[in-house]
Amino acid sequence: MDLNGKVIVVTGGLGTLGRAATAAAVAAGATTVCVDFVDGTPADGVIATPAVDLGNAEAAKAALAAIAEKYGKIDGLVNIAGGFAWETVTDGAIDTWDSMYQMNVRTAVNACKGAIPFFPEAGGRIINISAAGSIKADMGMGAYAASKAGVAKLTEALAQELKARNITVNALLPSIIDTKPNRDSMPDADVSTWVSPAALADVILFLLSKASEPVTGALIPVMGRV
Repeated sequence: MDLNGKVIVVTGGLGTLGRAATAAAVAAGATTVCVDFVDGTPADGVIATPAVDLGNAEAAKAALAAIAEKYGKIDGLVNIAGGFAWETVTDGAIDTWDSMYQMNVRTAVNACKGAIPFFPEAGGRIINISAAGSIKADMGMGAYAASKAGVAKLTEALAQELKARNITVNALLPSIIDTKPNRDSMPDADVSTWVSPAALADVILFLLSKASEPVTGALIPVMGRV
């Protein structure tokens, strides 16, 4: 997938999936900018902005505008920033529902609103990360799954809103991603069935490419063998 000449912004780019996605974009030739809540060292060849709270609309707007000013445009936005909480509805805190919304939905909306003014006339790509749990939630996933369902609906609505501008908007619905925190929390699981970050990055790369131009408003399960 050739992304030469493209400017790609990845939120949550310092996490496991973010590093895989940014590395894949760099390998495909894109100028790749990582936006994260914390400061850190990104994957090789990736440009990192100072830490940004994407839950803050003005901060997100300023960060995306600064990227566009420096590189002249934004061709693609990959929204990976977010969080997870396992908590039953019966015993959990109502504040968890608010925090999951803030971390997973509000960050994506703010990043989209910040990036959209800087897409070129030729169009662009937005890829959001929802979750398989947005379709069928398991115990303890109520607040998380509800927020990821919000990401899915954001994707569908924004795809309709932007289709006349040739900006595609799609979401991935992964199952369990093979990360160290997930391995630590499920030490007896068969990790061979999980989705690798590299495999997810390959799907992201396709959705960023010209080959995906006919695809918009899609909620794409990336389930491995879970």
